Amino acid sequence: MQVELAQITLIDSDVEHNTRKVIETIGRADRDGGTKLMVFPETTLSGFPTRENVAEVAQPIDGPALIAVRHAAKRAGISVAVGLAEREGSRFYNTTVLVDENGEIALRYRKTHLWATDVGVFTPGDRFTTCVWNGITVGFLICYDIEFPETARAVASLDADLLIVTNGNMAPFGVVHSRAIAARAMENQMFALMVNRCGPGDDNLTFTGESALIDPFGETVATAGADETLLTTRIDWNRLETSREHYRYLHDARVPLGLTRVDQEDGSRALVIDERRFSR
Repeated sequence: MQVELAQITLIDSDVEHNTRKVIETIGRADRDGGTKLMVFPETTLSGFPTRENVAEVAQPIDGPALIAVRHAAKRAGISVAVGLAEREGSRFYNTTVLVDENGEIALRYRKTHLWATDVGVFTPGDRFTTCVWNGITVGFLICYDIEFPETARAVASLDADLLIVTNGNMAPFGVVHSRAIAARAMENQMFALMVNRCGPGDDNLTFTGESALIDPFGETVATAGADETLLTTRIDWNRLETSREHYRYLHDARVPLGLTRVDQEDGSRALVIDERRFSR
């Protein structure tokens, strides 16, 4: 399966610019080569808002920015994983959605582990979810999430074959996520596809890029450098079967996650966090 990693620069809080850039990038998809999926960084459409402007920057899931991306995905005939600052009522979420080739939302995930600059801006999500897409099971994590082994294990326990990580990792922490994504893929015997921002951001941040596709053995299939790029690579699903041939970490593990499994209204499966266990 051919996939494309859209490692791009973004402008924080500039929804119009970022949305236009995403649509232009989708239009460059290698459809003749058979691209099925294009993945973008964390909060792609919004960049990172602040406490002061998140109410202006965030949009509902049926807002104009995401609708425009859905139309672009349908025109291109590919699926797209894209992030945004999502508004629901008076709350705001750091959200990633999977838009299928028909322009429909196949999966939505809200970041469960908030980085320091997310706190006070976003509300943490309360569940991990997966869906079946193109015959495989797909799940999401977002940036800081992958530094917690339990998050990827939760997604894996929902039968994920592919973990997609939309990322907004900055210097000097690039190496942290390069190591973490390889470990999450290997210890859960699934493919992991991580796409990071690159270039400058607000508050003098520099995003490190280094987007990558990792196979279920923790080996790097493809990786980007620090600059803007549209990296095309392929997922060999035979590697998934081979990695699970003799043993399954998921089946052999004796440490429970302590999450509640629920069937959602749209038919997808989820593991729900009990928020009463946390003080914030």
